[in-house]
Amino acid sequence: MNLHQNPSPSQWTGRKSSLLEYWHQVIQTLPNLAFEASAAKKVGLMGYPGEEGVRRNQGRLGTGEGPAAIRKVLGTLAYHLPENLPILDYGDIFTWEGDLEASHQTITDLTYQLLKSNHFPVWLGGGHDLAFAHGSGVIQFAQENGKKLGIVNLDAHFDLRPLVDGKGHSGSPFFQLANNYPSQFNYLALGIQRAANPKSLFQAAEKLNSKFLVMEDFRLQRWEYIEEQISWFLDQVDALYLSVDLDGFSSAFAPGVSAPSPMGFDPEVAFKVFDLLGKSKKLISLEVVELNPAYDQDQATARLAARGVEYILRRNFG
Repeated sequence: MNLHQNPSPSQWTGRKSSLLEYWHQVIQTLPNLAFEASAAKKVGLMGYPGEEGVRRNQGRLGTGEGPAAIRKVLGTLAYHLPENLPILDYGDIFTWEGDLEASHQTITDLTYQLLKSNHFPVWLGGGHDLAFAHGSGVIQFAQENGKKLGIVNLDAHFDLRPLVDGKGHSGSPFFQLANNYPSQFNYLALGIQRAANPKSLFQAAEKLNSKFLVMEDFRLQRWEYIEEQISWFLDQVDALYLSVDLDGFSSAFAPGVSAPSPMGFDPEVAFKVFDLLGKSKKLISLEVVELNPAYDQDQATARLAARGVEYILRRNFG
């Protein structure tokens, strides 16, 4: 079964200009997973309109429309990345008849291929189960190249929940990565909310020697402490994979998610983290997940997601 759908140029629209000023003017939509193989660095954008993992995790459905919503906003943004940096949209990977595992294997393979062909992968979700598939590809690439990988997750949840009936879901991706790649699991979670994570998950995080900052510490007023903790983590690794779960943001800024967080963090502290990670030049792959347009208000969450992608890439390639 072919789980790939070609990119749609109609998703990339915006203000017209005779100059190269907007994202929709820069994006190249390439069909049939024909990865650009040049040695030059480039951005490879892919979508995962999947919600089977959310369904298994008893979340509210609608994340399947997330990638298209992010693309539509991204296309309208002003373009400030290097003009010679190719931004390539390769389309989406779907889940067919609930076979999440087949989708995951496809995403793992594609992520590895993107990295090996000098792409910076950007995956747009979709449920956070994407992290297991995406992270597996990044870890395999890092292992092959002798690099110690660090995983940074901005999220209200650890996502270290065990499998359900032997199957993964949107609450288990980092549990799965830890079990499949125990020697490569170096995990930093930012914005963890005690009310959203039972004691057993804190115990699981500690058992895995994971690092985390709870919501009470993940505030702008605590920036010096946050910067110290992240900088220490950066010093321990050679490369970074960043996962941004939109449900970690306060629902005042991100209402359109599967599990809204009224006590989540604000964009200002998150973007300071993005700045720090981008400047490290260790970031090699990115995902933004859990956008649920059905519950969004005036595209606030889609705009936040798109601005996050744009800013991270600008800091990483600027």
